[in-house]
Amino acid sequence: MTAAASSWPRITPCPSHGCTGRGGSQGSNVSDEEPRAAGPARQDCPGVPDAVDTDPIRLLAQWLETARGAGEPMPEAMALATASADAVPSARMVILRGVDPGLVWFTDTGSDKGVELVANPHAALVLHWLRPAHRQVRAVGPVEAVGADEADAYWHARPPGARRAAVASLQSQVVSGRAELEERVAEVARRFPDGSDVPRPSRWGGFRLLPVSVEFWEEAPDGLHERIRHRLRDGAWAVERLSP
Repeated sequence: MTAAASSWPRITPCPSHGCTGRGGSQGSNVSDEEPRAAGPARQDCPGVPDAVDTDPIRLLAQWLETARGAGEPMPEAMALATASADAVPSARMVILRGVDPGLVWFTDTGSDKGVELVANPHAALVLHWLRPAHRQVRAVGPVEAVGADEADAYWHARPPGARRAAVASLQSQVVSGRAELEERVAEVARRFPDGSDVPRPSRWGGFRLLPVSVEFWEEAPDGLHERIRHRLRDGAWAVERLSP
């Protein structure tokens, strides 16, 4: 792997096979900068990470900050997959606005995704980066609405124009044309000329995904990609390596 991927630890020797899971012998200190073995030289053993953070939220925050520092254009962008009450799936991009204690985003709760999350409060999220390495994080779990205080705090941090647009637009509803939307925004601006006093509509809020499974993936040049999954078991995180 490349030097940018050096956050991955070496692998604890497998107690059953005495291998490292990366083609080294037991006890070898295989770094991510060393070339990988190919073909038969690679041991067929999953290995277990010995230095991966057991808290996936903390590790996600670290990867996010690394991508941000490396110049990823929109590191907080993530795909949100939901399903209706009758299991019809849909997906769209949203912006991650917090990672403690779960993954948080804000939206019009009357939108398609808001309606689906109320009817079926489970979701999957994917974050994807190309800098400093090709990585993605997948999270799955139940979803809950954030509290009014948290929604208010984020609402007041938004620029006035974004607040006017959110009040004027009933997300996912059919409109006659853009002119209708622009007139609605103009009406909100007439009512709240200062902009800072635009109130949060009751339909606008946030959701928090409380992950029960988080997978960290990183590309390897030879196709034997890194896949580490955290799964919540009896209130504690179990960390395991997956075949790519």
